This record gives sequence, structure tokens and C-alpha cells, in this order.
Amino acid sequence: MNDNNVIPFNPLHKRHLGESVGQALLRRPPTAMADLTSFSGAGVYAIYYQGEFPAYEAIASMNRQRGCLVPIYVGKAVPKGARKGGDLEANPGKALFNRLTQHRRSIEEATNLNLADFHCRFLVVDDIWIPLGESLLIAKFNPLWNLLIDGFGNHDPGSGRHAGVRPRWDVLHPGRAWAQKCRPREESAEQIVADVKQYLRDNPPTDDAELITP
Repeated sequence: MNDNNVIPFNPLHKRHLGESVGQALLRRPPTAMADLTSFSGAGVYAIYYQGEFPAYEAIASMNRQRGCLVPIYVGKAVPKGARKGGDLEANPGKALFNRLTQHRRSIEEATNLNLADFHCRFLVVDDIWIPLGESLLIAKFNPLWNLLIDGFGNHDPGSGRHAGVRPRWDVLHPGRAWAQKCRPREESAEQIVADVKQYLRDNPPTDDAELITP
């Protein structure tokens, strides 16, 4: 190795800082989404699927065999006002629990998903590290509901604001009442399933959950 090419290790590089957040999350025990109980704080989370929906078999089978290894969705919950900047010492309240509860409700309302098939890991994190941890986890796992099937994390846009196209997630998993008010999407559930299968062929689920960064 040419000495001129040696890059000194920097423990404070943003990738290493983000990895410490991600690894701390992955060391947390998985919790059944149905068993979530109230807690305080903001942070990051990963949701895992272990059910029988055919298009997700590559993910679900690995999670059944290896114990919540491949998240289907990764997200974050930040304190109110954090997106616009503001009080750095703002009380996060129950931002993370509330976000997971919203996801639980979406799953419950879907007609072809079963809440019992979902687990999650969550980690309360100091505010400034939340986006970094989330970004590195998404880069590591390529979660299906983050990168291909949009809409799982969407909120009801509110009265008179349903002119947008129905999210792909709601075409594949119908049931949320607000999504049915949105403009119909041209692509069918069958077309989306075909995309899912191709995506999982191109991005096979990783069996390595130890290393976040290359």
C-alpha cells in the first residue's frame, strides 16, 4: 500500500457517528407491534415483516428464520418543530411512540396485512443524531417500503386535500379510508407486485446486520 493513500481513521466522521446510532438500534430486542406500550422520547426505528404476503416472501422468510434481520421500513420521529429549526432543548414528548402508533394503525387498517406479523426495534436518540442514523440504516438495508413502495408513512392530508394520486402502498394494501379519497393510481396492485419481485431480485436482502457502513 502506498503510504500516500492511507486515510487516517476518524472516529468523529459522520459515518462512524451514524453507525454507532444504527448499531445501537440493531442491538435492541425486537418488540411485537401489537405489544407497544407508551414511552417518551424521539429517535429512530425499524419495522420487520414475518407474514405470508407472497410478494414479501424473500424478506419474511429471512426474518422468520434469523429473527428480525431485514427491515421492511426504517424511519425516524423528531420532536415537534425540529423540521423547521427552533428550540434545541425542546421536549420530544412521545414523538417516537406516537409515530410507531400511527404505523400500527396503518397496518391494522390494511385488509391484507396482519399486525401480528410485524415487529419493530426502536431507539430513543439525541435529536441531532436522528437523521444521520436513519439515513445510514436505509442505505444499508434498502427497505422496500422506503425505496419502492411509497406512502406507508403518509398522513391523511386533511379535508379537501385529497387531490393527489393514491400512494403505491395503499394500492398494494388497501384499507386506509383517507387514501381511498385520493385520485386513483393508474398502475395496478399486480404491476406493483411485479416491481417488488424485480426489486428484491436486484436488491437481495442482506444477511449481514453487523456492519452499517462499508
